Amino acid sequence: MHNLFNISVLTFLVFASCQPAAEESDQDVSEVPMFVNDGALELSEGFAATVVADSTVKNARHIVVNDNGDIYLKVRSGDYGVLALRDTTGDGKVDMKAAFSTVNGTGIDIYNGYLYASSRSEVFRFKLKEGSLLPDTTAETIVTGFPDQTAHAAKSFTFDQSGNIYVNVGGPSNACMEQNRTAGSKGVDPCPQLEWQGGIWQFKADQPGQSQQEDGYKYCTGTRNCVAMDWNHQINSLFALTHGRDQLSSFWPEYFDDKQSAELPAEEFFQIDDGDDFGWPYCYFDGFKNTKVLAPEYGGNGEEIGRCADKKDPIIGFPAHYAPNDLVFYQGDQFPERYKNGAFITFHGSWNRAPEPQAGYLVAFVPFQNGVPSGDWEVFANGFAGVDKVAGPGDAQHRPMGLAEGPDGSLYITDSVKGKIWRITYNGESI
Repeated sequence: MHNLFNISVLTFLVFASCQPAAEESDQDVSEVPMFVNDGALELSEGFAATVVADSTVKNARHIVVNDNGDIYLKVRSGDYGVLALRDTTGDGKVDMKAAFSTVNGTGIDIYNGYLYASSRSEVFRFKLKEGSLLPDTTAETIVTGFPDQTAHAAKSFTFDQSGNIYVNVGGPSNACMEQNRTAGSKGVDPCPQLEWQGGIWQFKADQPGQSQQEDGYKYCTGTRNCVAMDWNHQINSLFALTHGRDQLSSFWPEYFDDKQSAELPAEEFFQIDDGDDFGWPYCYFDGFKNTKVLAPEYGGNGEEIGRCADKKDPIIGFPAHYAPNDLVFYQGDQFPERYKNGAFITFHGSWNRAPEPQAGYLVAFVPFQNGVPSGDWEVFANGFAGVDKVAGPGDAQHRPMGLAEGPDGSLYITDSVKGKIWRITYNGESI
């Protein structure tokens, strides 16, 4: 047991949904949500969005929904690490919430009767109790010893069908430069960050007390930061999306203009097999050329392929700097058949597409058949930003972050700005 993770129950209150909302605060869990149908989102035909909680907490991250409908929301910063939410009236709107754990982070999921969560350096779990919104009061550490880093530190994770957990360990830099984010600085070669970072590690899901260095298995490498991960149970394989590198024109104006920097590189969607190397930091994926090219830090000029010829390509390249932050393969039966086994992806939105408008801030859908994309990606839900033009991410009223499938096949989406939670349902005819 790890004393750091003893549960700290901060509040446990029941609210009437007709009460007025309290003033917004990222640390005030006594705030009462205001529940309304949300007509602001732009959804695919036949779908509707309902606000489950209008404003829970700033810096809301990933989400999971239990079989009984209880919602658990991971919190990136603040006085508590997990927010637990319950609908006690059956109207689909939260009226009970409890905050627990003092450990902030991004990842959260339910596996074999436990609520798993992560910090910047550990993965731990709480034993769920039947009928109780709150789990047991002491958490077990499952994996520890991840490198101490401030950049790309989210330890998102997912589970396979054989008792393993896969943990993202992001590369703590833009491109492993000798002087990070400095114009003209070359890349360190070989990049030492790849020893314990810039990849996905496999561990035993039910074995407490593991460490990355002693027990971790490097499942893949060359991924800059895979916040969005999920296991595809149809074909028994790991999938993830990575955040691409930044600032090509700022650091290498002799090779890239601002427009190229806004549109490169693509955000990569990976199907991951044991031992794969996706090329970061030496390579990036050019969605216009549809190939990996050599990064300028390692001698590239935007055209040269070089050592990138043997790096694995993505299955899809999404527009640059959209920031993919969660991935769910849909298993439910509520949505039309074409959505079955397809991939939903939240894009958190860009900060570095100037002079082009910032973009992203949407939920995308990719149809799949037998584990392979069967059509072009499409916008499933939009309108989160709430403004026509986003000059910077601070302009966005909401930014989609976490995704989860509910027990009835509905889709839950979280917002990192105010902690809004939407539930997407299908009410139309089959399409």
